[in-house]
Amino acid sequence: MIGGMDVTLHLAQDPEADELLGRSPLAALVGMLLDQQVPMEWAFKGPRTIADRLGADDLDAHEIAAQDPEAFAAVLSDKPAVHRYPGSMAKRVQQLCQYLVEHYDGNAELVWKGVTDGRELLRRLEELPGFGKQKAQIFLALLGKQLGVTPKGWREAAGAYGEAKSFRSVADITGPESLSKVRAHKQEMKAAAKAAKAAKD
Repeated sequence: MIGGMDVTLHLAQDPEADELLGRSPLAALVGMLLDQQVPMEWAFKGPRTIADRLGADDLDAHEIAAQDPEAFAAVLSDKPAVHRYPGSMAKRVQQLCQYLVEHYDGNAELVWKGVTDGRELLRRLEELPGFGKQKAQIFLALLGKQLGVTPKGWREAAGAYGEAKSFRSVADITGPESLSKVRAHKQEMKAAAKAAKAAKD
């Protein structure tokens, strides 16, 4: 239950994984954390895989924070691995959960619940371990566009990712068609960056 509503997301393109992302604030944050250097669907399927391997129906920040680091790394490293770099990502997931336990009593939703200003929400997201400005802005856009979390100025705080009818990030993916559009945008951005680098060299 995120933003006061149970939402259906389509980020993992897997019904069980997406169902968890739509009802679990922590799963959504962990999916966003894992979304680097692997295909998006792989990253967002991660929270469901972790929960299954821990024998749970949801992720629990207290439980993950208290796990033995080696044992938790093994959970992510089991075949098929949750990420291309399961060891380092296990460490990051634990750091995120430890931060949430310390600052939000382990309740991920409190990161955004009751926040009335978009800039304040962006600041809170940027303070999370593993969340740089871009990742924080994309997650803020996801909260606003799909999860009913719309504090004043959220679109501006999310930058280009907050623009309506854009296809820049996971915040804009609602099914296979929008997924293709976001993929195409990312490929264009990569090509442009490559061209710019080549022009410099």
